[in-house]
Amino acid sequence: MTAAYYLLPILFTCFGMLLFFSKHPLYDDFVTGAREGIESAVKLIPTLILLLCTVSFFGASGASEWLTSLLAPLCEQIGLPSELLPLLILRPLSGSAANALAADLFESAGPDSFIGQTASVIMGSSDTLLYIAAVYFGAVGIKKSRHALPVAFAVMLFCIFFSCLLCRVML
Repeated sequence: MTAAYYLLPILFTCFGMLLFFSKHPLYDDFVTGAREGIESAVKLIPTLILLLCTVSFFGASGASEWLTSLLAPLCEQIGLPSELLPLLILRPLSGSAANALAADLFESAGPDSFIGQTASVIMGSSDTLLYIAAVYFGAVGIKKSRHALPVAFAVMLFCIFFSCLLCRVML
């Protein structure tokens, strides 16, 4: 047997002894921290429900397809493949939907194609902006994000174009 097999029991024993012999009320600190964590999670539930409903409505309404068809000619003119548009539209809204779209792109265009590599770079260099903003701003009670979202979207647009440029140069 390896040392890793014994690591977890040793750690539990050490922490248990630390709790037992400590003069500081560590158990009370743990309970207080757990209580505060649960309170934060409960405060975030309405924000997360609103965000999930909004993403579901956006996908079910057909707005994504309409926006894709509207932006496709412009994107083709600037060198951005129109196949990437659904991914670019859903990436700020939903990470799981973006992962599913990236998997579809890999299946249809191939992971080593320009579209597949660009999708990979975009997925690695961007995040679900609205989800992150909702969770972090909601956790501390900020109702007006001021310049945070416009700057985040501007950075994401830069990452999209830089990803396309980088993949064109590397291919």
